[in-house]
Amino acid sequence: MYLGYKGFRDGLFFGLRPVIEEAKRQGLFLPIVYNSSGYERVETLRMLAGLVDIYLPDFKYLSPQLGGRYSHAPDYSAVAKEALAEMVRQTGPAVFENGNEDGLLLRGTIVRHLLLPGHTDDAKAVIRYLYGNYGDDIYISILNQFTPLAGLSDYPEINRRVTQAEYDEVVDYAIALGVECGFIQEGETAEESFIPEFDGAGV
Repeated sequence: MYLGYKGFRDGLFFGLRPVIEEAKRQGLFLPIVYNSSGYERVETLRMLAGLVDIYLPDFKYLSPQLGGRYSHAPDYSAVAKEALAEMVRQTGPAVFENGNEDGLLLRGTIVRHLLLPGHTDDAKAVIRYLYGNYGDDIYISILNQFTPLAGLSDYPEINRRVTQAEYDEVVDYAIALGVECGFIQEGETAEESFIPEFDGAGV
């Protein structure tokens, strides 16, 4: 079962809490996945303990300056650090169905980092922080699919796609650090848009 941030924010998740608890009592084996921006209150996450099996947070920036510029949240990294610590406390190291990565992930935390154009240094700092603090207890997913949208004229430094050279630089850095529990994307994903067309079709 997959739960996104909006449903939780609107209070829908807590309406589902007794349903999930009862389903687990009756043998629900599918993991509950909580998808998050990483900008979460620890107090909120503690209310999810025992319900969520897999956390899937972003870790967008380590730099307060970047958090302030792109998310209007200079405290993003400070908040995300505390939130991630709680997520990992709840899930512990990754557990797979058959004991290796070929099986279904049953429990754990996968942290996504979307590389921004021109910001390889911060990306490396994020990976260094994640691996330095959690090692192989988490999986790190390094994404190259940043898609510039209309309205980025005020942010010319990121008004382009990530280059293959930038992405390779960050991936090579992660490998050199010793990161083994992670995911990378093939180069062609950078040429695709992962933003759906919001044209009202089918509504």
